[in-house]
Amino acid sequence: MSASDIVSNLGAMLVSGGVEVVDCTGVLGPDTPIIQLPPEFAKPTPKVEIHKISEYDQDGPFFAWNWMVLGEHSGTHFDAPHHWITGKDYSDGYTDTLDVQRLVAPVNCIDCSAESAKNEDFLLTADGVKAWEAEHGEIGEGEWVVMRTDWDKRVGEEEFLNTDENGPHSPGPTPDCIEYLLSKKIVGWGTQCIGTDAGQAGGMEPPYPAHNLLHRDNCFGLASLTNLSKLPAKGAILIAAPLKIENGTGSPIRALALVPKG
Repeated sequence: MSASDIVSNLGAMLVSGGVEVVDCTGVLGPDTPIIQLPPEFAKPTPKVEIHKISEYDQDGPFFAWNWMVLGEHSGTHFDAPHHWITGKDYSDGYTDTLDVQRLVAPVNCIDCSAESAKNEDFLLTADGVKAWEAEHGEIGEGEWVVMRTDWDKRVGEEEFLNTDENGPHSPGPTPDCIEYLLSKKIVGWGTQCIGTDAGQAGGMEPPYPAHNLLHRDNCFGLASLTNLSKLPAKGAILIAAPLKIENGTGSPIRALALVPKG
């Protein structure tokens, strides 16, 4: 079968409903949880603001539109390599210079929802990934890997951020997990939590390994994904495209998965 036949068949399956488009994106608005950084690190990222310009009124009788205030890393978002110091020297590490061919790829969905329900600080290790591969098949070069925790089902900012006097608590990967995935030459890693790392990742070596190691290797991160429960372990395609922001370090996205029905 030729490449054009494959694309034509995919188009027909999308039109017929044989391939479902799953929205893996949270709503972006004033109630969207925003990551909280220690005050000594950075100015706080502002809450999302949406301001009306006009809505069929004296300011614009025929049209409705808004203006917004938001950080690049708000809501369901994309981390480009330039987001982290380890990726700062990649000329293609910005949202306006990256290779868009890499953004549409097969996705491996590792289900850690049961473990995360029992332990809010659950960590996925390299051995855990290898055990998943033994059951579902090898992770291939150029593919996405996402960690399903069902964290998106937590209602409200306080429960989603889940912070106490010891800092945030949320599941995520260990350094050896990310190193193993990078040895497989993945394109990127995604989670359903506020960031790509575990809540307690600041105490790991290296700290924040998903950020530190992914961007070191010019790979991408996805955070605050939703509806991963609708994805199979293998067999879906993930589309995760950031806005083409000049010198952008990241961007809110509309993450979409193409999932064959049945």
